[in-house]
Amino acid sequence: MDAIKPVEALDTPSDLEVKGREKVSESLNRLVADAFALYIKTKNFHWHMSGRHFRDYHLLLDEQADQIFATIDPLAERVRKIGNNTIRSVAHIAQLQRVKDNDEDFVAPKDMLTDLIAENKKMAKNMRDAHQIADDAEDVATASLLEVYIDETERRVWFLFETTRDLN
Repeated sequence: MDAIKPVEALDTPSDLEVKGREKVSESLNRLVADAFALYIKTKNFHWHMSGRHFRDYHLLLDEQADQIFATIDPLAERVRKIGNNTIRSVAHIAQLQRVKDNDEDFVAPKDMLTDLIAENKKMAKNMRDAHQIADDAEDVATASLLEVYIDETERRVWFLFETTRDLN
């Protein structure tokens, strides 16, 4: 019996075309990296929130961070289900992420919220782009998964936007 090569050992069978699976996997891995980066950014702002609305914003950002984190495993597992490899390290995340880090010592609450609005809007767009790639590959399972996450992302944008309406 021949030894199985490591790459072959992870080659999950799929009825989807190889090229389509590769494109879907690439787009999903970018989303996984973005979700990790957005999770950290949201937690950063959650931990460093200040001001008169501290409690409300602190709790809102914690809830949103949990929601973002909950998308990571299903997206990464989807990549594996269609026979490809996913994120392997923090360095890999850094290579793929499109979310801009914020390492400032202090960020005003309104700036935190507007930054997260922009990042979540960008995330929704990137998810729509990935959805189109999934549609082109006839990958309805990935498209379906993304539809739920797009809705959740738009909800985060809405909540963040509404919280900034009365801030100076």
